[in-house]
Amino acid sequence: MISKVLRALLVIMVALPIVTGCGAPQEKPAELPESIVVGSLEPLTGAHAVFGAEAKTGMEIAIQHINEAGGIESLGGLPLELAVEDCGEDADSAKLGAESLISKHDPVAILGLYISRLTVAASEVTEREKVILVADALVDDVTGMGRQYLFRPAPKASQHGASAVQFVLEASEKAGVPIEQLAIVNEDSSFGRSNAIGAMNAALDNGVTVVYQKEYPYDISDASAIVGEIAAAEADAVISCPYFTDGIIFANTFEEMSSVPKFIAGMGACGYTDPESIEALGELADYYANTYSYNPAKDTAQNKKFVEAFTAETGHMPTEGAGMNYYAMWVLKEALELSGELFPDDPLNPDNLRQAFLQLDLTSGPAVDTYPGDHIAFTETGDNPDAKAIILQVLDGEPKVVWPFEDAEAEAVFPRPDADY
Repeated sequence: MISKVLRALLVIMVALPIVTGCGAPQEKPAELPESIVVGSLEPLTGAHAVFGAEAKTGMEIAIQHINEAGGIESLGGLPLELAVEDCGEDADSAKLGAESLISKHDPVAILGLYISRLTVAASEVTEREKVILVADALVDDVTGMGRQYLFRPAPKASQHGASAVQFVLEASEKAGVPIEQLAIVNEDSSFGRSNAIGAMNAALDNGVTVVYQKEYPYDISDASAIVGEIAAAEADAVISCPYFTDGIIFANTFEEMSSVPKFIAGMGACGYTDPESIEALGELADYYANTYSYNPAKDTAQNKKFVEAFTAETGHMPTEGAGMNYYAMWVLKEALELSGELFPDDPLNPDNLRQAFLQLDLTSGPAVDTYPGDHIAFTETGDNPDAKAIILQVLDGEPKVVWPFEDAEAEAVFPRPDADY
């Protein structure tokens, strides 16, 4: 009888889970991969390929630099690996790109998309699959949809619009040239509209009259009517949000109609001062300005290292998309490091990584050293409330940082010396 009881007790003991001193089951740490896959989802074909290709290059250089610096140290030095997919130029192709990237490569996070409407579409997939999306799209609503796994380090579009107005007003005060009436024009997407709203609010806050406002089709082929209306409204300066082709059309039309105002400031970083626009416009590019979500002139060793590597690769300074994705990759690196410290048993779990993003509080390191600001942290919506935009102006064919004035590498030329009124 005793032997039967002992045998029964032994069976029960073998069947019970191993427990810790506090009585909880002991969890087995998640098995880590040999490398951490990060997805690149950018427009590599179609109308916006010029932006996507250089954004991808920014990611590639960031991963190279991160791996050379020791990978993710809290995870034993795990290296990052980039998996690339084309998101095309419409919502359907963006969704398919996200689904393909996730099913083929199982990335811990995805960077990119650049175009806001593509970001909105692809984020439906990343949200459903619980994949962190670090977006480089600027439209305010991108982080207003309640997405739990979406983060945006860069300044949102309305900040770009407000920054363009603030620059014009500060430059006018510094030069002693009054700017009392503004014209605001933008292409007709949510991106252009978000920029314009930011510009409009900044003008109202500063007591400046908006005498003309126009939203035009992004594929506009003739801007003469709009340029004529701006001149008739007697706007002192124009705040403009183009993409690429429309920016070239407007610049040529201002010149052809001899209707160049005191200043033309771009917002949204998609025209006038990027290398392709400068090449297309030639001498006409001079004196145009635009906002930027990245400061290529930031005086840090890490930023200089990136600029040197990107210039060697492409032959020109980093574009906004390249800069945004370079520092975004470093932000992801910091989140992975923190997740490894906070959740050593399962650091790549998307909910744990999301918590790490929300607990980031960066004031130094490579991410901040390449960021157009001094602090990176995220709200529950996924935005950084301390994000900033800078201003580039084309001077003698080269884009130079001219604002904020304390960060400038060159003196802004204001007003335009070729102004007609």
